[in-house]
Amino acid sequence: MSTKDLVPSPVGPVDVEQAEAALVERYPRLVRIAYLVLPPSLGRNRRVLTAHALVQRSLPRRRVPGPAVPEPRLAEDAVDPGYAYVRGEVLRQALIAGLPLRRLALPRRAQFPPLLPHVWGLRLFPRVGGADELALDQRLSRLSGPGRAAYVLRGLERQGDPEVLRVLAAAGVADPASALAEADALDTAEAASAAGSGHPAAPAGSTPGTTRVGEQGGPWRTGGAAPENEDRAERVGEQGGPGRGGGRSGAGAGAVGRGEQADTGVTDRADGPGGRTAPRGPAPAVRPGRLGGVALLESDEFDPCALQARPTDLMRRRQHVRAAVVAVAALLVCGALLGLPGDGWGRNGAAAPSYARNPAAEAALDPGALKRVPAAAWPGSTRRDFSVWPTRGGLSGDRALLRRALAVWARPGAAVLSSATPGTPAGPPMGPPQLLFAGVVDGARVVLLHDGLRAVRYAEPLEGTAGAALDLARTDGADPIGSAALVVSRAAGNVRYLTAPWVEVTAVRDLLAPAKDARPLVRDADGVTDPVPSPAQAKGCTRWNTLQVRDGSGLRLLADLGELAPARLLWGPPAAPADATGPEAREAWARTACQLTAVRAHGVRSVNAWRFARQTLPEGAGRGTWLCTRAETWRGTGSRVLAQFLVPSPTVPAALAARSEGSPACGVRDPRVLAGVLWQGPSGGWYVLAAGSPDFTALETSGGVKGRSDGPVLAVKAAAGARADLDGTLRDGRRVSALR
Repeated sequence: MSTKDLVPSPVGPVDVEQAEAALVERYPRLVRIAYLVLPPSLGRNRRVLTAHALVQRSLPRRRVPGPAVPEPRLAEDAVDPGYAYVRGEVLRQALIAGLPLRRLALPRRAQFPPLLPHVWGLRLFPRVGGADELALDQRLSRLSGPGRAAYVLRGLERQGDPEVLRVLAAAGVADPASALAEADALDTAEAASAAGSGHPAAPAGSTPGTTRVGEQGGPWRTGGAAPENEDRAERVGEQGGPGRGGGRSGAGAGAVGRGEQADTGVTDRADGPGGRTAPRGPAPAVRPGRLGGVALLESDEFDPCALQARPTDLMRRRQHVRAAVVAVAALLVCGALLGLPGDGWGRNGAAAPSYARNPAAEAALDPGALKRVPAAAWPGSTRRDFSVWPTRGGLSGDRALLRRALAVWARPGAAVLSSATPGTPAGPPMGPPQLLFAGVVDGARVVLLHDGLRAVRYAEPLEGTAGAALDLARTDGADPIGSAALVVSRAAGNVRYLTAPWVEVTAVRDLLAPAKDARPLVRDADGVTDPVPSPAQAKGCTRWNTLQVRDGSGLRLLADLGELAPARLLWGPPAAPADATGPEAREAWARTACQLTAVRAHGVRSVNAWRFARQTLPEGAGRGTWLCTRAETWRGTGSRVLAQFLVPSPTVPAALAARSEGSPACGVRDPRVLAGVLWQGPSGGWYVLAAGSPDFTALETSGGVKGRSDGPVLAVKAAAGARADLDGTLRDGRRVSALR
């Protein structure tokens, strides 16, 4: 609960001005109450500062509600409503400050050291008292917080037991009766100590009775006149007014100062003539010069307003000052380094902090140094590749966007979705790259760059830089067909291409429907195509859309394999492949297109399908066809080879017979291949079918199935599930094993 939370006043409504007047007028008394209730384990310096802080935080922010007619109280318990409210807040906060901090409990404000008031370089504590004050402080330290509060309310505030119980309950004490019992136990211990010391009886003129520290006589408790010098016996907070007594109490109501005797004329109140009551019994005598508990509570030992000052630990303070100076200097140096030009997330978007400062590297990341090719440059150039692509896009002049793209390319942060094809270096450019495109595509800002080795695509959302993406693909040695198009956007399963300026017509052709004509594909003024459903992200294989482009020399077929640069599709022998645009090529690719998933996202530059053999099938089942599909990569290594067998039925997809990675088979260096499959004839019988390229003169199987044939094809009857080893002999006599 905040110290400003308002609880109904138990004595009536309280205005802020009334509470402030009571706090200012009775400030020393309130601070003394807080100091006495706080646990001595805090230390005297912190108790002093905390006591002042608790009192100063007890002022309400607005009017405190309360009953219009307060509950009836004894005259000695009546106090000013403003003072009663502030005193209750002080007690409540002091009790909270004494609670230990729990690991799982939410800490309260009063449990922490106060921010104000605060003293630097000094330790403050009240004046040192005598042995009696020390003994009382030790006895109070053994009490609980509610017990100390009960003792202070009875001894210092002169409240009766019913009022003490009410005040404690209002302050949040769970068991006020137990707190009052602790105070009674301390009273009993003090009385027993005084009686056992053998001191003489109280001076004459004092009324017999049982002295209980903290309980003093009031106007209706005992008779006798109060001494003139006992002004401290006035009831705290009680104001003169109609129906109230004077500022003094009756005999026995005065608190005895140092060197005075304690009045023992306290009796229990009972109605009787003259308002007097019968005494409880004989009171133990108090030694002259020995102070009672009430007088000790009023002593300077417990006055946090009359303070002494001493310095703190000077050596430790000097060490702390040195450490603080070093820490501040380190922070200033770090702040200066982080604030240098060119760093930070503001200019570079999602890029990570820079790790080096090199003039060449800084120039490569300067958007003003980007290479920009004019649109009229490519027709007169002897080259047809990415180096003559003109700079296009509506955001090609956005320096902030280009700076972010270059910074993320050089230092992609942890939040950037980065990808690179196999074998593609992921470092920054060695010099200023070429700007190919910068514009808004499918709700994102897209930048395409090229540094002679790699094509780079940077994309970020229109709002902010969260979710930025960076894709890199190796494109060195690109020819006019390899540089005919780049992927500019992928969204919702669709793909858009940015085509080269020499591409005249674009269309979409479905490889799985070879008889259908290509569908025209519209491009905008920058050469960006309309969206096309991409097979690279499709889960099934119901269609395989390819990009068909026409340049000055013919038709080309490009397939999206999940990379920036689409792969060129070819048909024919390894030494002289052609673009797969003819009817025969389309018929073959229609049955093998679904096998392209085996080379997806592998850095593929081109895929060539070669029919290396035809074979007459047993049982008159027709003629089968053997194809070898080879995927060449941009890096030159890691090529993948697939051997496939096609049955006579044109609607049945090709069966994968063998696959290999890194093999030279079906390539220019080794234009030969040997593969076999286990095939079931129309009668249900099983056969081992094998075929090799025209260079093979004989084939032979061993292991589970034995057989031999002269020529590049073989058919041997076998059992279901049989396994066999296949070898072939070339024209020069060398033996070659099957593709694996």
